[in-house]
Amino acid sequence: MAKTPKKETRQELEPTIQKAEPVSRALSPFEEMDRLFEAMMPRRWMRPMRWEWPSLSDIAQPFEGRMPKVDVIDRDNEILVKAELPGVKKEDIDISVSDNSITLRGCTSHESKEEKGDYYRMEMSRGEFTRTLTLPADVDSDKAKAAYKDGVLELTLPKLTKSKRRAIKVE
Repeated sequence: MAKTPKKETRQELEPTIQKAEPVSRALSPFEEMDRLFEAMMPRRWMRPMRWEWPSLSDIAQPFEGRMPKVDVIDRDNEILVKAELPGVKKEDIDISVSDNSITLRGCTSHESKEEKGDYYRMEMSRGEFTRTLTLPADVDSDKAKAAYKDGVLELTLPKLTKSKRRAIKVE
């Protein structure tokens, strides 16, 4: 018995369309606008690497929890130490030297008062630092010299023995 081909009706050929169920609630026009702006320009582009403006407490206390920047320069006959000490008075710096190390201590203090009628404002800030550096050679602490100008401390420390340098070829 041969089978006769079945005629397909038009309804069987058309795909069935089903209504999609909403996954989430519809956004308001303002929420949609915020979503579009966030997609184009995320808020973090204004704060690269999460840099923030310094707080007033950081500005008022320059050395609280931080160390001053220091350069140590090794010369043939001497060692030059330069330290950035902004806002520190000459009288508030303490330097102690041993054979191959140096310790820098300092403090800052600031006090301001303002009085206008019933208004009274007073601010005080303090900061301290201590930094000990190991020097590349032994120095003669009796012949050490220090100069302080414009917030930069320069120490000249003569070496006990002249350093012997030699060139090394890079292969």
